[in-house]
Amino acid sequence: MAIDPTRICINRKIAPGLGIEQFFKLVHGLGLNKVELRNDMSSGKVTDNLSHEEVRELAQRYGLEIVTINAVYPFNQVDEALLAKTEALLKDARGVGAKALVLCPLNDGTPISAEETISALKKLAPLFEQYGIEGLVEPLGFPISSLRSAVHAQALIRDANVPFRLLVDTFHHHLYEKAEAEFESGIDIDNIGLVHLSGVEDTRPTAELTDEERIMLSEGDLLRSVAQVQRLERMGYRGVYALEPFSSVMENWRAADIEREIRQSIQLLQA
Repeated sequence: MAIDPTRICINRKIAPGLGIEQFFKLVHGLGLNKVELRNDMSSGKVTDNLSHEEVRELAQRYGLEIVTINAVYPFNQVDEALLAKTEALLKDARGVGAKALVLCPLNDGTPISAEETISALKKLAPLFEQYGIEGLVEPLGFPISSLRSAVHAQALIRDANVPFRLLVDTFHHHLYEKAEAEFESGIDIDNIGLVHLSGVEDTRPTAELTDEERIMLSEGDLLRSVAQVQRLERMGYRGVYALEPFSSVMENWRAADIEREIRQSIQLLQA
């Protein structure tokens, strides 16, 4: 299973201590050409203190494609504030040249009906069309999430008749108890727009796992992310894989640590 390096993307969450130019330079130095930016970094802004033009110029300088900005939350509880937040992120995406914007569901234990989620997708789609940005819906597997299933998310996208695609996350797939039973027979592989990869070695019960336990890929990964990738490849997925760890341990990583961990994770994907 050799994954071409051009299909590997690095999410900025792996480098909380690096500025955008440092991050871009590190990714370029690894021979990779895809990144994800975020709106939850310490600066509170997608672009830190840089302008859209400066970020776009840096991406061009280092030969990088900005795959997504992560993320609109909670996309399925639409009000005026959410619409304003979404439009601001769409402006960021268009300004820096990002291809897509990630949509995450409400994750606080409040149930959101299928009808409400379909309505939210229909309300958001015209904004995405206006800015020329793709929407990627990412179900969250946490027990308190309002949208946990990848198969269900695709069904809601179809029912809403919007041009969004699915974002599969190997961590959230692992957390959802029914994922394995329904995935292979129910998923539309052609409408997966991106796959997020991370690893977990913590042995606490699955339902107790949080983003803090998400590290890079390893031989002892309990998510079996490499096996998940192998299945996706066997099913015909040929899209991008983005490395997206979350643990706070990365706040203490130097550039050399980040480079080592990325190389080790990519090596596991090439086995």
